[in-house]
Amino acid sequence: MHAPDFAQLGTPPFDEKDLRFLFEHFPVPGIDPAQAVQLVNERPNTLESLLESDYVFDAIRDQQTMWLEVSPQLFFDVLLRRALPGRRHAQERQTIHYLAHLLGLFTRTERLYSVQPDEERRFQYLVDLVAEAAQAGPERGFVVHSHIGNYALYLAGLCRDWIDARHRYKRRPVDLEYYCRMGSSYYFTASRHRMAEVLGVREVFRDLAQRFHYYRDGLERMHADFVRH
Repeated sequence: MHAPDFAQLGTPPFDEKDLRFLFEHFPVPGIDPAQAVQLVNERPNTLESLLESDYVFDAIRDQQTMWLEVSPQLFFDVLLRRALPGRRHAQERQTIHYLAHLLGLFTRTERLYSVQPDEERRFQYLVDLVAEAAQAGPERGFVVHSHIGNYALYLAGLCRDWIDARHRYKRRPVDLEYYCRMGSSYYFTASRHRMAEVLGVREVFRDLAQRFHYYRDGLERMHADFVRH
């Protein structure tokens, strides 16, 4: 099975352009940005310090810099950390990397509504994705289950106003908690598939299943405080 794009995270999870940006905006005397890229490979904790720093956050928030010098993944990785403040363990850091990568993918509308990037069929409603999963084989089922979790979290975190308006004014039967239940349930289902272990996302999916509301709340704060304005 070809690795799905949502599971393609390297170590470190950024390209050289992003790593150069991080070090160019972090005041470490005597360190050349080109040499610093190698430092990240040798000392992973250095990358985490950069992503949590005020210097990098201020640079990311610079309106003239925002989308010109960094990838969407780095942009979201820095901002999501601000929306999820406090001390974090290694698993949470890994999950944040995953979510930042996912948000970068979903900046393209056609990817948001597709189970995989090379597919023409679009899915706007979870019920249609559930029907697709029910008739899929094992590997296809894993990808669809994963997408249900990803899509439900995206909508619940970034589109709450849309969900609430449809539920309240258009009398749609699904509310925010429906998306939370669906997302958590399908992340858990995907985490049990053997491909989750092969692709290295099992623990990420378990974390998202168990703490779905925590990450949903973080996405909503990120959108309201840093992205919407």
